[in-house]
Amino acid sequence: MDLGLFLMPLHYPHRPHYETYEEDLQLMAHADSLGFSEAWIGEHFTLPWENMPSPELFIARALGVTDQMKFGTGVSLLHYHHPAHVAHRIAMLDHMAKGRIYLGIGSGGPSTDTELFGLDTELGEPRERLYEAVDLILKIWKGEPFEYDSRFYDGRLPEDVPERRLGFHMLPYQKPHPPIAVAGSSPYSGTLEIVGERGWMPLSTCFLHDIFLPSHWQVVTKGAAKSKIKASRKDWRISREVFVAEDGDKAREEAMNTFGRFFVDYWIPLLGSGRGLAGLKTDESMSDEELTPEYMLENLWVVGDPDEVTHQLKKLHDDVGGFGTLLMLCHDWEDDRQKWLDCLTLMSEEVLPNLP
Repeated sequence: MDLGLFLMPLHYPHRPHYETYEEDLQLMAHADSLGFSEAWIGEHFTLPWENMPSPELFIARALGVTDQMKFGTGVSLLHYHHPAHVAHRIAMLDHMAKGRIYLGIGSGGPSTDTELFGLDTELGEPRERLYEAVDLILKIWKGEPFEYDSRFYDGRLPEDVPERRLGFHMLPYQKPHPPIAVAGSSPYSGTLEIVGERGWMPLSTCFLHDIFLPSHWQVVTKGAAKSKIKASRKDWRISREVFVAEDGDKAREEAMNTFGRFFVDYWIPLLGSGRGLAGLKTDESMSDEELTPEYMLENLWVVGDPDEVTHQLKKLHDDVGGFGTLLMLCHDWEDDRQKWLDCLTLMSEEVLPNLP
């Protein structure tokens, strides 16, 4: 198992953006020095608690403070971008990173993002735009002239005009292109079936109870079978909220203070208006009011001393049948930030060596 980070990022809205970006860059440097294999950087526009409207800009800066970690957009919300823009930006970033890049794609986001971009959802759902956009990106990356007049986009990749020094040139560094990943948050996610069918990498978010995770691999392999592809569990990423400290009771206290605050003050109001909390419940008859920090500590968060966390992660690995990378969700620890950095050190030095 490898260790990675999922940087949404989560920051308190009262904090200055420049300050949190600098902290996140320091976090990337620390994780890289510990051997963390990758970090996924989120994209949102009207979520003050997740203040990262351009993961590509952050990744470009983070490449300069790291040596070996790979970075993924987690995720690029393709329905808010023209595919030609994304194709160029990611290909350029791929060259800057010399291949340390993944392209994570998705179609989520709050209604306020949709309103900001004036997206007409009556023309088609964001997920339909996602699939059309990624197909165009992949076609652009082939570098061969073509015309497209599709449901949501139209244009042309023209022939080169050498005498005028004009022509397409931004092919990715990685061949044929950076690996593509898609996240799933619901049981038996239909999106992940397409991930398997296309040979992409599946990411399971932290908004899903462990009991539902095997369903994600079931749909990935179902999709892979359609294309006669053999899906590899090494490609499967699972995100979890994890905190480890030398003293288990102290770790649980710290998790309740930080994870609990974000859960009550952010996740419940953000996700509670629809079915966003359903995947956290062990029983569909549970009310949202039963989803408390105490419940999360008991049922979803991975918290304790190194031995306890090792045991919990081994159980998770065995229960789902194996996976490749654990993505630790990053929180804002404010003045207690050293506790989070120490947690990553313990994960790298005392937990990871004992995992499968």
